[in-house]
Amino acid sequence: MRSHVVAVAVTDNLPIFELAVPQEVFGTDRRDIADPWYEMRLCAAEPGPLRTTGGSWLDPAYGLDDLVEADTVLVPGCARPTQIDPPAGLVEALRVAHARGKRIVGICTGAYAIAAAGLLDGRRATTHWMNAQDFAARFPLVDLDPRVLYVDEGNILTSAGTAAAIDLCLHLVRQDHGAAVAHEVARRMVVAPHRAADQTQYPAPPVRGVSPADLGPVLEWARGRLDQQLSVNDLARAANLSPRTLARRFRDTLGTTPLQWLLEQRVRLAQELLETTDDPVERIAHRTGFGTGANLRQHFGRISGMTPQTYRHVFRFRVATAARRTSLPRPTPSGSPTLR
Repeated sequence: MRSHVVAVAVTDNLPIFELAVPQEVFGTDRRDIADPWYEMRLCAAEPGPLRTTGGSWLDPAYGLDDLVEADTVLVPGCARPTQIDPPAGLVEALRVAHARGKRIVGICTGAYAIAAAGLLDGRRATTHWMNAQDFAARFPLVDLDPRVLYVDEGNILTSAGTAAAIDLCLHLVRQDHGAAVAHEVARRMVVAPHRAADQTQYPAPPVRGVSPADLGPVLEWARGRLDQQLSVNDLARAANLSPRTLARRFRDTLGTTPLQWLLEQRVRLAQELLETTDDPVERIAHRTGFGTGANLRQHFGRISGMTPQTYRHVFRFRVATAARRTSLPRPTPSGSPTLR
C-alpha cells in the first residue's frame, strides 16, 4: 500500500507559514499512528529560483507534471503579484488535476489560482477576510463566504488564512484517517483538535485580560467526562465562574456557546468510536453522554449531516477505497511538464 501524495504548488515569495502548516501535518513522518502516512512533495509552479517570505530559498524536486499526478493538490497562500496573475502553467495544471479527479485544496489566498482556473465557479468558497472584497470583484461567479474558517465542496476545499490552514489540514486528515488520528495529530501539534468549518474567522474582540488559554483547563476537564451528564452549570462550577460569565467567555474566545461546544465534543467522540469500534449505537450513546440512541442520532445528524450508521459505513468505505487506490502502481516523476 503506497502513501497518499500531497503535492504543494510552490510559487515565488510564498508565505512561509502557509507552507509550514502542510509540512507539519503531511510532511512529518507519523507512521506510528497511521501507516502509510502521507508523502508531501514540493512542486515548482513557476521557474526558479523560488523564495519564501522569510527569505529562505526553495529548490523543489518536482514540477507540474508531478503535481497533476498527486492524490491531493494543495495551493498555499500566494504573494500579491501571484494572486493577480497566477502562473499559466499552474492554472492549467489545476484544471488537468481536477479533470483527473484529484482533490484540490486552497489555503488562504491560494484560492485565487483555483478560481483563475475556473474551478470555483458556481461553488461556495472562502479566503482570508481581508481579501474578500477584492476576490469577489475578480471572481463574481464564486459563491464567496468570507466569514467561515474553511469550506468543503467535496473534491475542492478552501480555507481562510494563517491558523485556519491548520483547521483545514486537520480536516483532511480526519477525512482520510478518521477523527481519532486527526485528534492525535492535533494533540502533538498542541492545537485545538477541531474547530467547526463554519466558525467565524473573526469573533468579537476578547474581553480585556481574557484569552482562549484561560478556558483550557475547563475544556480538558469536560473532554475527560463526556460520558457523564454534564450541564452548563457543571462547566461553570469547574471553571469557578458564573454560568453567565462562562457563556460570555465562550462567545468571546471560541465564538460559540458552552452547550453547543459540549454537543460538538460529544459528536466528535462518537465519530471516533464509530470509526474504531464495533459498538452498537446505544452503547456509543452511553459512552458519549447522550444517554439514548435517539438523542445521539438527533444531535449527530444535526452536526454531521448524516446518521451514525451512515457515518460508520461511509468512513469504512473511504478507508477501503483509499487502500485500493494506494495499492496501485504510481508513474515515476517526469522531467518537463506535458499536461496532456
